[in-house]
Amino acid sequence: MSTPAPSPLAIVEAAPLPRQGEVLTQAALTFVAELHRRFTPRRDELLALRAKRRAETARTSTLDFLPETAAIRADTSWRVAPAPAALTDRRVEITGPTDRKMTINALNSGARVWLADFEDASAPTWENVIVGQLNLMDAYQRRIDFSDERTGKSYALKPAAELATVVMRPRGWHLAERHLQDADGSPVPGALVDFGLYFFHNAQRLLDLGKGPYFYLPKTESHLEARLWNEVFVFAQQYCGIPQGTVRATVLIETITAAYEMEEILYELRDHASGLNAGRWDYLFSIVKNFRDGGAKFVLPDRNAVTMTAPFMRAYTELLVSTCHQRGAHAIGGMAAFIPSRRDPEVNRVAFEKVKADKDREAGDGFDGSWVAHPDLVPVAMASFDAVLGERPHQKERLREDVSVAAGDLIAIDSLTAKPTFDGLRNAVQVGIRYIEAWLRGLGAVAIFGLMEDAATAEISRSQIWQWINAGVVFDNGEVATAELTREIAAAELVSLRSELGETAFTAGKWQQAHDLLLQVALDEEYEDFLTLPAYERLTG
Repeated sequence: MSTPAPSPLAIVEAAPLPRQGEVLTQAALTFVAELHRRFTPRRDELLALRAKRRAETARTSTLDFLPETAAIRADTSWRVAPAPAALTDRRVEITGPTDRKMTINALNSGARVWLADFEDASAPTWENVIVGQLNLMDAYQRRIDFSDERTGKSYALKPAAELATVVMRPRGWHLAERHLQDADGSPVPGALVDFGLYFFHNAQRLLDLGKGPYFYLPKTESHLEARLWNEVFVFAQQYCGIPQGTVRATVLIETITAAYEMEEILYELRDHASGLNAGRWDYLFSIVKNFRDGGAKFVLPDRNAVTMTAPFMRAYTELLVSTCHQRGAHAIGGMAAFIPSRRDPEVNRVAFEKVKADKDREAGDGFDGSWVAHPDLVPVAMASFDAVLGERPHQKERLREDVSVAAGDLIAIDSLTAKPTFDGLRNAVQVGIRYIEAWLRGLGAVAIFGLMEDAATAEISRSQIWQWINAGVVFDNGEVATAELTREIAAAELVSLRSELGETAFTAGKWQQAHDLLLQVALDEEYEDFLTLPAYERLTG
């Protein structure tokens, strides 16, 4: 009897989970190890290029379309591959983490697509990483159900024809998975772990169901990063015996640098591309990160004061729609993050009106679909797109040839009339502490003040604090943004939370750790690229 080959990857610092072996099979780990061997070195080079580009932006305080790729933009002949049937109609998409209850509710929601999120809506504990994979495997085999011990309510899947199509979002290139390491002790990138395990176990199964392995690609900063993903897709399909072109990827244009490379990103992924998405909070976070030392002209007001109708945001979204439709790709709009109240109908009425206006605008601008964070918002968004699309699955025939966006239009931050406020600073501190505390407990999607918050909203909150302090912003009440003022607000917030929750619940949580981490990433002289990097070091499990 032959001795089994040793595992190509070591599982470290992780307590075994029930059914873990169904995900971490020898064959699956071998595949992930090969992805790591082939593609991590180039990923590391691209992360270094991010830093180099950021330094150049700091020097020039500007960005422009790339002269070296002008021929791609000028060539009117190329298109992305036609959308598969399961991704032809994407008029409403629901987002959320892959816990068991959310998996069932999202698939049953009536949305056309579910963004199954291993990224911003999921804190990457080992349990979340592995159990999320198990839940999707179970869902595709229709062996998933859930009973809520608190309410006694049971959840099960509707008939297959009524279920949303899954588009899975792996972690961004910058994040590591510390629990899987190679022989040298180097962690595998989280993106390759999430993608690799999902693709290996589900690609053929999804094809058998008439769908396929579809992905959202987060935090992309350049067409070179899109090219790397395309190389991953080509290799993965060949390795697993899946026909080339089966993978479809939608890229989130949620960084300011990617906004200048939309066409190039689609071009690099053209055999596997299905669309682009306009992500609001990460996009604003990226603007602050890239232009944080660019002076007063780049200072953003309170995050909720920057709407999608701001001129520089209109330039971004209209360019996205025009680019997608010129190249045959879907344009997917942003998030409606409102969480309906079960107790206040008037709050719901006002919020639903705002959501409807936002979705009406997106549909009217030419978007082919949009995101919501809660099942109750699916009918609201659906009505907005039904009114424009009717029986058509999309409106890609609207080429938006009227759109003309210059490089400076995308960073015309000084066109805003709103200014930072003291209440905005306090809200940033409140949201930041509350979200980070939940994240450190393993929760990535958290309802705070009536909105579904994820890592992107925490990033813009802490980035705005950093920017306002370093720009010496004077608030509406005459106070100046300083580290000391921020510490006072944060200390008062801890006192308030202790009173609100009670001593026992407060002590059981991670409030002090969240407070300390927020102040670290908001006040340190050196700006941390992603708060999830130091947060991951504190994440247990």
